[in-house]
Amino acid sequence: MSATAWCIALQGLEGTKVEVEAATSMNLPKTVFVGLPDTALNEAKERVKHGVKSSGMKWPDGVVTINLSPGSVPKYGTHYDLAIAVAAMSVEATNEVRTEQLPRMVMFGELGLDGRIRPVSGIVPLLLAASKHGFSTAIVPAAQLGEAELVPGMATWGAEHLLEVLRILAGHPTSHRADAPAAGETSPGMLRDLADVQGNEDGKFALEVAAAGRHHLFLHGPPGVGKTMLASRLTSILPDLTPDEAIEVSAIHSLAGRSLTDGLITRPPYQDPHHTASRQSIVGGGGREIRPGAISLAHRGVLFLDEGPEFGQKTLESLRVPLENGSVSIGRAMSQVTFPARFQLVLAANPCPCGFSGVVGKECMCPPFRVRQYQDRLSGPILDRVDIMHSMPALNRFLAIDEVPRESSATVLARVVEARDRQRRRLRGSPWSTNSEVPGSYLRKALPVPADLGPVNRALARGTLSPRGVDKVLRVAWTLADLAGKDTVGAVELGAAMQLRLGETARAA
Repeated sequence: MSATAWCIALQGLEGTKVEVEAATSMNLPKTVFVGLPDTALNEAKERVKHGVKSSGMKWPDGVVTINLSPGSVPKYGTHYDLAIAVAAMSVEATNEVRTEQLPRMVMFGELGLDGRIRPVSGIVPLLLAASKHGFSTAIVPAAQLGEAELVPGMATWGAEHLLEVLRILAGHPTSHRADAPAAGETSPGMLRDLADVQGNEDGKFALEVAAAGRHHLFLHGPPGVGKTMLASRLTSILPDLTPDEAIEVSAIHSLAGRSLTDGLITRPPYQDPHHTASRQSIVGGGGREIRPGAISLAHRGVLFLDEGPEFGQKTLESLRVPLENGSVSIGRAMSQVTFPARFQLVLAANPCPCGFSGVVGKECMCPPFRVRQYQDRLSGPILDRVDIMHSMPALNRFLAIDEVPRESSATVLARVVEARDRQRRRLRGSPWSTNSEVPGSYLRKALPVPADLGPVNRALARGTLSPRGVDKVLRVAWTLADLAGKDTVGAVELGAAMQLRLGETARAA
């Protein structure tokens, strides 16, 4: 006899339909798994067997062979337990398991020794993949029913115990009410307001331009001038995620093992890994099961690398391709996984290891070669991919609380949203929605080029701008025009964009 249940094998965010087949043959009692299971899945033999017996059901006699098809796809994790248990119980005729719904249903859950169904990671991408493969009904752990109902187009049943699964298959489900999802997660940046930042008006303007066009930003200056304070407030002036973006971002975080009991993530995420973080934790990876790293968890949001030169050289250089492509591909001997990684990079750095090189009133204790060595850790190719370079000077006097009126994040956000709307209207019909995404060919052919490109050409001739840098300047210029409510880029916007890109070097150009 044989029976079949259905599950999903994840490779990154992409899923493959897996047929879980169970068959028996008369011989000494034994359970055999085939179909490229990993160690955790092989351990399901005893987990599932005890769970079935604890539920009062009979485990089949003789040799029980569990086949996970297609056999060429690696299988990782414990979310197969429930499908394995149902397939094995269906083989044993005395269990009288109703199997009419099984061809149209997927099921996920880790089984406890007492038959309880425990939560698993990646429930959102699992259900999204199941929906793409034509399934419309799923059984999930009851604790994750609210999370599962965030996926559109899927009818989901929650089960706390294996016996409840049998009742669902028999058409008599136990009622489980999912808690109503909240409006969405509040990003750490939303807890902080731009009104808290004292002075640094130029820095606030650079942050606003970066938010409006989704431009990468480099903040450099001595310790204590507010680099981290500014960067941590960038998400507070970024618009909410669109519904499609919210599902995409939530799926990545679900795959990373994060619970979504508060609903879809509707605010841009914020990741600020420590400079001691490994390259794998930032880029993503793993032994056999590949997990997303910080750059993917920051997808559609902000990746802040504080003390950028302190990060490992290989870690920094590994950001080159994701910064250009908006995705990262991680290869292993048996698989290759691609994760989305369209993040907004914010780098922060001191002028030298002690932090006081070139600072008025301070004495730098670093030898010249150490200063140069420290600054060279941020390579030219990485910095060339950054749109805005902003130097933050130290404050030379204390500002009273009410001395200078400070704009709140809500006020700046309103301008950013308006600028984003202008970009969407201008780029309607193209695959892009913000200026930072527009390729150079489209910038030069489909959009009006400024009449006077003299400053750009002089900077290009002197080597202060690369061809990539020219495109960066044009993108930032368009963002400045959007913030000003203009339909074309003029000399003012072009000059300001060069200043934001090159800083002091722009004056010589």
